Parts: sequence; structure tokens; C-alpha cells
Amino acid sequence: MSEDRELSYLKLLSKSFPTIEETAAEIINLEAILSLPKGTEHFISDIHGEYDAFNHLLKNCSGVIREKIESIFGNTICSKEKKQLATVIYYPKEKIELIKNCTENMDIWYEKTIHRILKVLEVVASKYTRSKVRKALSKDFSYIIQELLYEREGTPNKIEYVKGIINTIISIDRGKEFIVNLSILIQKLTVDSLHIVGDIYDRGPYPHKIIDRLMEHHNVDIQWGNHDILWVGAASGQLASIANAVRISLRYGNTEVLEEGYGINLLPLATFAMEEYKDDLCKQFVIKAKEGSEKKNLCLLAKMHKAISIIQFKLEEQTIKNNPEFEMNDRLLLEKIDIEKNIITIDEKQYFLNDQFFPTLKNGFQTTLTPKEQEVIDSLLFSFKNSEKLQKHIQFLLEKGNVYLKRNSNLIYHGCIPLDKFGNLREVNIFNSKLKGKKLLETLEGFCKDGYYNANNTKAKDFLWYLWCGKDSPLFGKDKMRTFERYFIDEKETHKEIYDYYYDFYENEEVLNTILKEFKLPTDGSNIVSGHVPVKVKKGEKPIKGKGKLLLIDGGFSKAYQPTTGIAGYTLIFNSYGKRLISHTPFDNTGDYVENCLDVPTTTEIIESRDSRLRVRDTDIGKELISQINDLKKLLNLFKGADII
Repeated sequence: MSEDRELSYLKLLSKSFPTIEETAAEIINLEAILSLPKGTEHFISDIHGEYDAFNHLLKNCSGVIREKIESIFGNTICSKEKKQLATVIYYPKEKIELIKNCTENMDIWYEKTIHRILKVLEVVASKYTRSKVRKALSKDFSYIIQELLYEREGTPNKIEYVKGIINTIISIDRGKEFIVNLSILIQKLTVDSLHIVGDIYDRGPYPHKIIDRLMEHHNVDIQWGNHDILWVGAASGQLASIANAVRISLRYGNTEVLEEGYGINLLPLATFAMEEYKDDLCKQFVIKAKEGSEKKNLCLLAKMHKAISIIQFKLEEQTIKNNPEFEMNDRLLLEKIDIEKNIITIDEKQYFLNDQFFPTLKNGFQTTLTPKEQEVIDSLLFSFKNSEKLQKHIQFLLEKGNVYLKRNSNLIYHGCIPLDKFGNLREVNIFNSKLKGKKLLETLEGFCKDGYYNANNTKAKDFLWYLWCGKDSPLFGKDKMRTFERYFIDEKETHKEIYDYYYDFYENEEVLNTILKEFKLPTDGSNIVSGHVPVKVKKGEKPIKGKGKLLLIDGGFSKAYQPTTGIAGYTLIFNSYGKRLISHTPFDNTGDYVENCLDVPTTTEIIESRDSRLRVRDTDIGKELISQINDLKKLLNLFKGADII
């Protein structure tokens, strides 16, 4: 920066800090912040609509709150009381109502519990400035909480003062509400930032509830997965994406997200399916049903499942033909079907189809929607485009999301970085531009946002669908999505999806270092954090790859994957003491957890342990603060030498 420009900048800065005293005070304040311990970061991947389990992990901060209770109280209170205290902090409203039914003197319980919760709050708040804690407070009880938090260890007069405040809260019957406020504050302060490493949507029933919960969070970022981008495409009005989103919801019997979550009208699809497939048992489309589902409903859902699947395959082939640059002609399967012989030719080999009922397919017109199919997709298009809540959720996803994120020496992305067979960054053709590595991901991010916000850019909209299942999509990471083969061909050889070369090299430290360098991160002390591919723990697979360089944290959060993985997901905790990978057992029922003071059993593996704690000065925010301090020191010198105002 030239001297003139620097002087102009400092003059501008002086408008915010017009005196020596104010400038010096800000330098002192920022220097003090640099000495505070680094805030805790919480990484969660591949949630796939499992709201209850996700909500519990946010409430217990992957076990961190339970650990703090153990550390604070040790043997001073019994295990039963520590479990109850943890449950009160996780679910204060629900647990207090249960305690009221079995406790004779709630005043005594309130007094004891408030004191204990305040001790926990003191510990979690000690990592932050008073200003930051104050900003985290809700309006209710804000002044009172600050008084109790910072005056508890004072003189005898203050001790009586604190006791008087707590007794008054209880006497005016505000004990429950006060504990709720304290508990929410503890949850906020225990985790400073939350990273969602992709795939919020699909399989589980409540992705919309997860988005609602994330919108309430104080500091969250999202690295998009291919399932998330599928819903971005659907919300934009991309027809193949709409059909896919509906198909997956039906496949897992999760119509809640469509009908109750986003108000998607499924009646036209149901009516069409009952008419067109009324004599079809739809054996290949049996729903992955939940316990207690009625057989009649399952029959209808299976017919709807098949109906939307055929519509999807037609729309996908139209999308492929409209975009030859996608280079996906090998997925034009419908035109390879001989309807009369009920066979399909793939790679010059013929296969019999296991389904013989295709009332809307006709040789020579396989990709053309029938008039009734067109009515169905038009109705769905209207619902998706006009769902206020869906559009609000997708806008939040785009606002808070990226294809990748660099944060505190971590490179975070959902899927992969395309590589060639030698482990080098692979060039990918994106609308006639050859791109790789960092530039590839940044370009894709632009297309994601343009596909949603630019209604006239049909190419970008179609590209959203490509990112869901295209052969060079870093979010997908496979050669092709063989949905058609899995439905209609029994031979397993046709079902195999080949992973990107990236997954052949993700145990190779040298290749992982190359990726870190591409994104301008140091190879020492940096990690790649990703999800997308479930770690098959029950088969002995480990989530730590490449001598600790890559942390693969998809451990089967989705119930659909848990029989394969053997666990119920990984989370990563990165605090001032280092990094810990935490594996979780399946979450069952919130009611049982609240009533019986249960918590999800976890196993912790230390990734990085430090002798000296990381401080704010060691973080990305710390680097920004150091830069601000240097500028303020220059301003201070100018104040001392001459009046620049």
C-alpha cells in the first residue's frame, strides 16, 4: 500500500477512533481477546433428515457438556445427580415438567439446580469476553444472569445479594424459565462455531426441521453435499431434480418433508399412479417403511414411487440431450430398451428387465412424457416453486453455504477433489472450460448460486442436477448413478458405481498434501475434513486417512446406513486442546432420554493433543485482529506525532 493510500485509510479509521484514549483502549481490548482460549468448533456430516439425533448432538455438544459437568463436580455429587443435571441442560422444559411430578419441594430443587447450572455457565463463559457473553443472552433475564455470573465469588455482601436474586426468582415462580435461559446459553457458549459438512437432505424424514434448527444457530456454515444441491435444483424449478427429490422421499416413506414440511401437493401424483399402475404390484418399488405403516398406504406409495421414477428417468434423459457438454450419453438407457421383448442393451450386453409393466413407455418415444405425466410434473413444479418455506430454506442454505471452506488450518468439503489415475489434480470440462482443484470448486459454487437466483439461466439450473449425479461432480464423486439398473436389472454387475480416483489415494499422505497446497494451506498441522462416504466401521474401516491428514466423518448418521457402518455417525470437536473424533451409537427416542436421564454413548479418539492451549491469536480471526491492532498502532503513532483529523 502506498504512503498516500495508507494515510487516507488511517484518516478513515480515525473516524471510528477519534482520540488517543479510544484508540489505545481498542488496542488493549483486542490484545486481550487474542489471549483468550480458542473457541470450540463442532463438525457434523451427512445428517440426512435425522432430526432427533442431530438435535440431541447440538444440545449435548457431542458430549462436551457432559464432560464439563464431570470435570466441575467430580465426586462432589453422585452420578445420578450429574446425569439429571446434564439432562436438565439439554432438555430443560421437558425435564423440569417430569421432575415436578416426583419432587415434593420444588423450591429446594430449583435453588440447588440453579447454583449448579451457574457453575457450568461460569466455566463455558470463561473463554469469552463479557461483551460476547452479553450478546449471546436473550432479553429475558439478561441483566440478572450477568449479575449472577460475575458476582458469585464476591464479598459476603455480594453472597447475600446473589442469594437474594435466586430466592426471588424462585418465589415469583420463574425458576423454570430462568433455568431454560441458562441452559440455552450454555449450549450456545459451549460451541463457538458449527460446521455442517453436507447432506442435510434425503432418507430421513425431517430435513426441514434441521434447517429450522440451523437458522436459529448463532454461528453456522454449510459445505454443500450432492443431496443438498439436488434440493437447490428442485427449488429452482429444474424438473429432473424435482422428480429425484420426490422419488427419494417416497422410497424411504418420508412424505412428511414434502407434504407437512413444504406443502408439496402429492395428490395429482397419487391419482395418476392409482390410475396408470392400478394393476401393477410394483414389487421393485416397495417402500422402506417405518414400523406401524398401514399396508394400504404402502401399496399406494409404491405405485407413486414407480410413477415418479419413470418420469424422473425421462426428464433426466431430456436434460442429458439438452446438455451434450455433460458427456453423459451412456445414461440414455430408456432408448436402449426394447419394450416388446422386455430387454435392455448396456455396453453391448443384453439384460432382461425384472419389471414388465411400462404403460407410459413406447418404442421410439421412451423419453417423451405422456400428457398425464406432464400434468403431474407441472403440478409438482408449481408446488416446489411456490413453497414459501422451501424457498426460504434454500436461500439460507445458499447464504450460509459453500462448496468448500478453509477455517483454522482445516480444509472442509463434502465429497472429493477430482484426481487422475496418478493422483494428480484432474481437469474437468465445465461448459468448455478445463478446470481443476480450487478453481474448479470456486466455479461450481458460482453455478450453484446462478442456477437458483438466475431464473433465465437454464444451463446453470441443469448443472445443479449434474452436480447431484454427474461423473465429474466433486459432490458426487462417482462415474455414474445407477438408479435405473438397481430398480430394473437383477444382475449385480450393472449396479456397481465406480468411485473417483480420489478415493484410491485418500490414504496417500503425499497426495493429500498436494490438495492442501492447492488450497494454500500448510501441510503441517492442517487437516482435510469431509463426509459423503460412510465409514464401514463394522468391517474394520477407519475414519482417519493418510496418517491423519484426512478425517472422514460420515459414520452413518442416517439410519439407512447404520447396518452397514455399525455406528451412528462421527462428529469432530476442535477446541483449544486439540482435535477429537467422536463416534456415536444410535439415538433411539427423545422421550426415553429425557425421562431416564440418558445420553448417547460415545467413543473418543484423540487426533491432536496440545501441551499448550490454542489461543485466539492462533486462529483465522486472530490473524484479522492482529492486522487491526497493527493498523490501530499506526494510527496511535500518528496521533502522537500530528493531528490528522
